[in-house]
Amino acid sequence: MKLSPDDLEAIVARTLGHYDHHAVDFRDGTRDHDVSQNIDALLRHLQGEPPFRILDFGCGPGRDLQEFTRRGHIAVGLEGAAGLAAMARSDSDCEIWQQDFLNLNLPEQSFDGVFANASLFHVPSQELTRVLGQLHATLKPGGVLFSSNPRGNNQEGWNRGRYGAYYDLDEWRVRMCAAGYTELEHYFRPPGLPREAQPWLASVWRRSDAPSTLP
Repeated sequence: MKLSPDDLEAIVARTLGHYDHHAVDFRDGTRDHDVSQNIDALLRHLQGEPPFRILDFGCGPGRDLQEFTRRGHIAVGLEGAAGLAAMARSDSDCEIWQQDFLNLNLPEQSFDGVFANASLFHVPSQELTRVLGQLHATLKPGGVLFSSNPRGNNQEGWNRGRYGAYYDLDEWRVRMCAAGYTELEHYFRPPGLPREAQPWLASVWRRSDAPSTLP
């Protein structure tokens, strides 16, 4: 069933409200998560000479912004939840853009990489191609997008106060290719566990020269 503009607005408001209400708990609960595997996956595919300009899409309280900065790169955070954006601004000293994922205002061809760690799954499926297209446009030619999402069986809906869409690898590939990306690699997380104990699908994509015409 197609979501109306009012439905989409309600999804954004409720999901961001959940993160704002739980901002301190979210920061404390994720502060020590090790996502170096994901950061390394993005950085090893970037072309040219560092420092690289990175958009942390859904930066939360700014943990990964600090790591990109520590590694010598120029990181910009994008976060929809006001409380988390304020934390990121305070803790990282990086530039933070408070924008929700369905109402983006991004500069064209500005970033070497987009780091979308545990964020794109919040985009309703009917809006995903449009949002991926906006990220495609903000990447420089040959730029790279990293994504990590909780995997599923291509269902979507509410889960503990947040809206999410949960794709398997095949469907995620279709979505990314349709938006003009070429796959570089994928893996499942956490590492070293049986597949059934790896709920996260991570993948790395290069911006193609032109968006695909796939339906």
